[in-house]
Amino acid sequence: MVVIRLSRSGSKKRPFFNIVATDSRNRRDGRFNERLGFYNPMLTEGAQRLTINMDRLQHWVGNGAQLSDTVARLVKEAKKAA
Repeated sequence: MVVIRLSRSGSKKRPFFNIVATDSRNRRDGRFNERLGFYNPMLTEGAQRLTINMDRLQHWVGNGAQLSDTVARLVKEAKKAA
């Protein structure tokens, strides 16, 4: 099953997350199919805090991908801001 979830990167105590479409059996920070955006929780509110390619997200969801709980919350937040 394909899942859309966060993949952590960044240094210690300075997290940065990529929003990726990956197989559910792959490790959190392992191989992924496509990078759909990013989330930087260290920044205050702004355009560079959360970026999601909604066209590609809808493509993956249309093909049966499941959103993780955190990504679903972030997508809802991005739609509200737009």
